[in-house]
Amino acid sequence: MTINYVVQTVVLSLVLPGSAAGRLKRRKSVVTSMRGVGVAESWLPRLALLEIAGASGLLIGLALPPLAVAAGAGVFLYFCGAVAFHVRAHDRKGMIAPTALAVTALAATLLAVQNA
Repeated sequence: MTINYVVQTVVLSLVLPGSAAGRLKRRKSVVTSMRGVGVAESWLPRLALLEIAGASGLLIGLALPPLAVAAGAGVFLYFCGAVAFHVRAHDRKGMIAPTALAVTALAATLLAVQNA
């Protein structure tokens, strides 16, 4: 297990619950952004649950490498979907964060594959 892998995993696992909290609390900026890209407010709890599950899977995956690969791939696909919604809405500013998180999730996944 490399330090880079652990750092990528921990960083992602710290960011995801923060993002989920914004969705669960229905923070105004989050709701506005989601509406702007065409996501119904009713999806916020489901999306938050996916983020919490991803963070949990990544952390538990430090001990169970196959779970880390699955969780990392799931988080990567989650943020690819987010980027796609921003692209569809022509929201270039809004796609910066999900793109960065997708790249981080991809890196964590690839590192998890190496460590599996």
